[in-house]
Amino acid sequence: MAKKNPRGLGRGLGALLGEPAEPEAFSAPVAAPAAAESVQNVDRVVELPLTSIDPNQDQARRRFDEKALTELSQSIGEVGVIQPIVVARNGDRYTIIAGERRFRASRMAGMETIPAIVRDWDEHRRMAASLVENLQRDDLNPIEEASGIQSLMDRFGMTQDQVARQLGKSRPAVANATRLLTLPEEVRQMLIDGKLTAGHGRALVTVPGDERKIKLANLAVQQAWSVRRLEQVVALGEAAAEPKQTPPRQPELGSLESMAREVFGTRVKLEGGMDKGKLVLSYYSADDLQHIWDVIERMKPEA
Repeated sequence: MAKKNPRGLGRGLGALLGEPAEPEAFSAPVAAPAAAESVQNVDRVVELPLTSIDPNQDQARRRFDEKALTELSQSIGEVGVIQPIVVARNGDRYTIIAGERRFRASRMAGMETIPAIVRDWDEHRRMAASLVENLQRDDLNPIEEASGIQSLMDRFGMTQDQVARQLGKSRPAVANATRLLTLPEEVRQMLIDGKLTAGHGRALVTVPGDERKIKLANLAVQQAWSVRRLEQVVALGEAAAEPKQTPPRQPELGSLESMAREVFGTRVKLEGGMDKGKLVLSYYSADDLQHIWDVIERMKPEA
């Protein structure tokens, strides 16, 4: 049974790339990448010089884990690149569509060439395919994802419905993603750094005023709020987020409470301050109540 995509991308790379994500017949890559005939068949895997390949400037992903890159480069140094990257021809050079991590790691490993599949794609299709690849791999933080979606709409005049169909997402999911870009920069950075999730960001979008958004975001991080907790605070108002401050009790009130406990021989609770409050006596049986009665009777002034 095919593994269900956790991100809900119905189309997948296969629909955009026109082939399985892991092409067959990789065991015999074609050499001589400069020859025209070596790239005429776009389904063939060719060996391209790393020096002829450029990263995609429209790549939504902006952060690469250096430790993970180092580990991947060590693996590539040992066994080579298992899965070809996908590139688009750009004059006499090539632009990466999918596989920038493998490209970077190969350079770190000192490789001179890399297996690649060459596509004759326009800018729009290259950008959409790059975004889908990263979304499927869970490689993007919420702000990178939102920025990539927004770029598709801005640069190619696409509606949310069109982008949703292109990426295999629902229109509400696209709308919710792009709304994160309206958050203050400080809050967006928390999403980038992984301190807050996209769910936290969506809850904060509805909060009026940047200052309050930032304040609630900081509280959510400091107190490790779940998304549900943050939603409750947003719904109930800012006062719900503030811890209740109990004023310190005067020592005299504590002494009075202790004396009452000794006199009545039962649980006593004093609530309030020096100006007003209440003294609560508890009883747990008829005998307890009778004892309290007797004490009060003895305290009554004689007629």
